[in-house]
Amino acid sequence: MKILPTQFDGQDIRRVYDEATDTWWFSVVDVVQVLTQQADFQTARKYWNQLKRRLEKEGSQSVTACHRLKLPAADGKRYLTDVATAATLLRLVQSVPSPKAEPIKLWLAKVGYERMQEMSDPALSLDRARQTWQQHGRSDKWIQQRMTGQETRNKLTDYWREHDIKEGAEFAMLTNIIHQEWTGISVQNHKKAKGLKSQNLRDHMTEAELIFTALAELSTRQIAENTDATGLTANKVAAQAGGGIAKRARLQLESQTGRRVVSGDNYLAPPPLKKAPKLPRKA
Repeated sequence: MKILPTQFDGQDIRRVYDEATDTWWFSVVDVVQVLTQQADFQTARKYWNQLKRRLEKEGSQSVTACHRLKLPAADGKRYLTDVATAATLLRLVQSVPSPKAEPIKLWLAKVGYERMQEMSDPALSLDRARQTWQQHGRSDKWIQQRMTGQETRNKLTDYWREHDIKEGAEFAMLTNIIHQEWTGISVQNHKKAKGLKSQNLRDHMTEAELIFTALAELSTRQIAENTDATGLTANKVAAQAGGGIAKRARLQLESQTGRRVVSGDNYLAPPPLKKAPKLPRKA
């Protein structure tokens, strides 16, 4: 299974694609958070737990159709999370009074159709990603680097899968080793510096950060291939070496330019302006 986060109206929704059954599984609580328009994730989770208990008492098949999968959370760890197919979520949406109900139903209904298109023509998924980034104000240069970096990342994770590295915790461990080696900070601390929570760190990297991340992951894969690194211990060594190559390149660039590569910049939408309080009328 592949974890492929997506967004609805700028809100992250975790989803998993099961290639064996060609099925998308969506995090129920993420969809509920959109429907209830709750900024706080814990509040949305409490709402879902209460709704689930009510639906179970009513004998709703929508709840029994939900599954539980381990999904990454804001703290970087994976927790068992209620997930459902688009078809099941379409039924659950009916139970939540919300102005977002119709838009999210249309969005969910598109998923199956878009997946069929992408299977017959993979370039469509790349075009769709490009359009989304353009809508969020990314430059063509940034988009090209983001897509190139993703291809580099995919080749590295393919190598890991073929050399006894388990998806999930071990992928995350090696990724963090590479990242910490070249940046000097962990993935979680980098996200914190950018003010991110559940958002994808790479979607908020600068062009320079994307380039150095790609260099670190490309170097890691080539070193691992050269030594036929198999298993976690050997791939940790490759990860440290690959990250170290990017670190040396980063330090050299910073010494020449006087500018730090690792940045706290992000592409988050600015918070809405607060209205000034009304002053009391003079008597």
